Order: sequence, then structure tokens, then C-alpha cells
Amino acid sequence: MGYEIIGSLVRASLLMEDVDWHAMDVVYMHDVVHEMALWIASYQQKDAFVVHPLFYGMPKVKNWSAVRRMSLMGNKAQSFFGSPECPQLTTLLLQQGKLAKFPSGFFKLMPSLLVLDLSDNPKLSEAPDGISKVGSLKYLNLSYTPISDLPKDLQEFEKLIHLDISETRQLLSISGISSLYNLKVLNLYRSGFSWDLDTVEELEALEHLEVLTASVSVRPRVEQFLSSQKLTSCTRSLDIWNTNQEPYEIALPVTMEKLRVFCIESCTISEIKMGRICTKSKTVSPLHNPTTPCFSSLSKVYILACNCLRELTLLMFAPSLKSLVVRYANKLEDVINNEKACEGEKSGIVPFPNLNRLVLDSLPKLKNIHWSPLPFPCLMRIDVFRCPNLRKLPLDSRSGMHGENAFTLRYTEKEWIDGVEWEDEATKTRFLLSTLQV
Repeated sequence: MGYEIIGSLVRASLLMEDVDWHAMDVVYMHDVVHEMALWIASYQQKDAFVVHPLFYGMPKVKNWSAVRRMSLMGNKAQSFFGSPECPQLTTLLLQQGKLAKFPSGFFKLMPSLLVLDLSDNPKLSEAPDGISKVGSLKYLNLSYTPISDLPKDLQEFEKLIHLDISETRQLLSISGISSLYNLKVLNLYRSGFSWDLDTVEELEALEHLEVLTASVSVRPRVEQFLSSQKLTSCTRSLDIWNTNQEPYEIALPVTMEKLRVFCIESCTISEIKMGRICTKSKTVSPLHNPTTPCFSSLSKVYILACNCLRELTLLMFAPSLKSLVVRYANKLEDVINNEKACEGEKSGIVPFPNLNRLVLDSLPKLKNIHWSPLPFPCLMRIDVFRCPNLRKLPLDSRSGMHGENAFTLRYTEKEWIDGVEWEDEATKTRFLLSTLQV
């Protein structure tokens, strides 16, 4: 439902699409539209919406009892003095500020609070006392804060359905999180706690969990996570990183139908396969010679500083893939390997039907993306940087329905573009018009 609403606003030009520095899709609102929205929302009830970005401390409001939504984004105060009585307040946004602490009882007079955003407050080293007493709270964001522990009395968050503790690098443990009985959405991206079997079991106890974002490091923890039917089936984004041990293979369970973003970074993973979970042994068994598409939601893949991977053939079975970024993989020779892809080819699978962006950077051994030209009906851009052995691209004169008016081939070395072996003269003529040296 949320994505449908955002899509409608984008089509109506009330929101604009962009890509953030993580190469993730984001939307933002133009200042004029923002002011208009606030004016419309507060036309009849001026005190219902309080917006004071980059303010210092608590603003002056005539009638606190009428306030329903308040945004003090970028507040410069390290603490507030006193607590306004806001019986109707449902949304409080305090992100990107300098807050370090809250006065005792600050949230006590906000009994209707549903949404609390404290993200990106680099001085907030502990969750505020008393927020667990806000029994109505449904959304809590503590991401990008240096908290070392979860809020006290987690069992008091009876209605909490969304918890974001991503990028909490100082967090030591999520012990007790299973008491958040109604939790549906949990973001653990790059959180500092250590995964172990107890962690997996606690998360599996979240009966209503629907969406999980997780970062896992260390091989045994990766294997424990991937062998959990409960957790993998609700994972939307998975980040495997910093597993600098002996090279090893992983198998992604085919049940990961919700997976949208997959990233591996600074890992010694040597091969990525599809697999099936054996519930009795709690292991994942690789599938040999798969023939059918899977990972139907997977749209973004990032391979960064993984020096043991030789190919990424698994990706031919991800029909919804839109963005593929591969950087600093010293041993990568093929994106799609001919021999390993043969069964999929026989079953009629054509790789990358929705790919619109391909980035290949610092891959000294890369020789092939695919051994023959592909249709690439949605392709908009290919970046080839520091890939000296990639001499041929899987393009012909019919590749890409957008043609030279929308497609861009970006490169860094003139020697590389001069040495590309094109499928034929028509292909060369068409795509050379779309090149850009950067």
C-alpha cells in the first residue's frame, strides 16, 4: 500500500525520484510542494502541524494540546528543558540533530504518540528513558545513533510494529527483542551486535515479522542465518560483509522471494548458488543445474571487494534485476558463465530482461558479461572502468529498446573503447554514438 501511494505521488509530480549515495532509490519533495502541503494541512488547524527545521530547543506554540504532528529536524539543542503537554501528538520527528539526552518524563505527556524518529543524532548514546511507557508507539527509529543497548522494558512496547536500528555500530546486543510480539518490520543493517544462534532464535520468535533487513558477517553466522526458513522468507535486504576467512561457497534459499537488495562486501565468498533449506538438519543444500527463475523481487545487487568470486551466473535466474554493481573483484572472469548457465539457457531463460544499470569497475580478469548478444530491453547505462580484458560487450544492433537517445556507455580509458570488439559495424555505429569518457 505504501509503495502504491508513493507511486501515485510520483506520477502526479508531487514527489521526485532520485538515487542516494548508496545507489538506492529515494524520493524527495520540492520545497514549493512541501510548503503547499503544510499550508493545506494546517489551513483549518494552525497548531496541528509544527515544523521548525534547524531550530534551537523547543519552539513556542500557543496551544500545545492541539499539536498532532511535529518536526524539529536538525535541532541544534543537546537537550530539551521541560516537556510540553501534547495529548494529541502522534508524530514526532527529531532526526539529524545534536540531541544527547531527554529530561525525565519527556514522553510522559505524549500518550497518543505513534511515530518517533530519533535517527542520525550522533550524541544520543542511549535510548531515552520512558519511551517504553508510550504504549501507543508503533514506529521507532534509532538508526545512525551510538546507542549501546536497546531501550529498557522492551516488553512494554506492546503496539510497536516497526523498529529501525540500522547503522547502530555501538550496539552490543539485541537480547530481549523477541518480546516485541507485534513487530512486523525490523531493520538491522550494519548494526554492531554479534550474530549467534541465540540471536537467530530470538528473531525467529517474532511471530508477526514480515520484513527484515540484515547484515551478517563471519561464515558460521552467515550459514546460520541462511538456514533459517523464517528469517530468509521475510528478508528484504541482505548484506554479507567482512568475512575474511578461507574461501567458501554460499547458497541463497530459493524461498527468498521478498529479497530486493543483496550486497556482499569485503568477503571471501568464492561462489553463490541457489539452494533449499533442510529443516531437519538446519542447513542449505545447493541446487545443481537449476532451470527456473527465482528471487522474483531481487532488483539490486552489489558485489564490492570480493576477491574470490569467479562468476555470478546465479543472477541469470533473477528476472527483476535492475541494477548490478560489481567493483574490486580481482578474480572475476565472467558475469554469466557459459558452462554453468547451460541448463538455464536450455529452459529458455534470457538473462537481464529488466536490467537498466550495469557498473563494472576494477575487474582485471573479467573477460565476459555474456557469451552472446542479449536483448537488454530496459538497459540505460553501462559503466566499464579499469576492466582491461573485457574486449566484447553482449550487444548487437537490436539491443536496448531505448536506443542511442537514452543509452550511455561510460568508460575511463580511451585504449579500452578503441579495443572493443563489436558484434558488427551496425552495432559499432549505433553504440559509439552513446559513449562518454569520464
